[in-house]
Amino acid sequence: MDIFVLLKQTFDTEEKIVLQGGSVQEDGVKFVINPYDEYAVEQAIQLRDEFGGKVTLLSVGPDRTAEALRTALAMGADEAILITDDRIQGDEFEVAEILAQYLRGQSFDLVLGGNFSVDNGAGQVAIRIASLLDLPHVASITKLDISGGVAVAHRDAEGDMEVIEVPLPALFTAQQGLNEPRYPSLPGIMKAKKKPFRHLTLDDIEGFSSAAAKTTRIALTLPPERKAGRILSGELTQQVTELVQALRNESKVI
Repeated sequence: MDIFVLLKQTFDTEEKIVLQGGSVQEDGVKFVINPYDEYAVEQAIQLRDEFGGKVTLLSVGPDRTAEALRTALAMGADEAILITDDRIQGDEFEVAEILAQYLRGQSFDLVLGGNFSVDNGAGQVAIRIASLLDLPHVASITKLDISGGVAVAHRDAEGDMEVIEVPLPALFTAQQGLNEPRYPSLPGIMKAKKKPFRHLTLDDIEGFSSAAAKTTRIALTLPPERKAGRILSGELTQQVTELVQALRNESKVI
């Protein structure tokens, strides 16, 4: 079974976010595998161990993304591909177009990814790829069983659960609870150094012409600080009058 895992490198969730000049500062920041992508990596490794085949990691990102890919290789993935190019602006539309075009030239049974990334939280890339490649897909899965070329997935449906059956090849995105991702072992870290790792540019993707980003972030700002609340005093009728005046004149909600 040949499995591709879509992987993104994101801020460590414990990092403090610092904004300066309308953008997030990255100096001295620790980057990690996007937490939801870790579930995808773990699931791919388990399926590979059960059915044979290989697990290939696939990412679009800057050079530093190689660190996250090597961590996933140390977990047990077989090889990694990093697409890096100064021409890539990086919105979800563009990244999906790039990854989909690369996958068009590959043979695979499964594509796995995280439900969304903890930095942008858009949850678009994997689903866009499924649409571009005309693949059946199930998002936010918490269980995956495969038998005879058919996959049965349980998906989180806002507090409920749906059970969906789709033919392979198919694409799935992982939700928390799908599994418990393993930590890279020392032998795994040593083996990762010898595993295939390909660095590609847009020119290396057969048939790819261009896919200009559809969105551009102009600036990023923090919300205004919340004012301290106040306690109304006096008779009930007086409190109601004061509250209505505050909602009308200060909050502008009525």
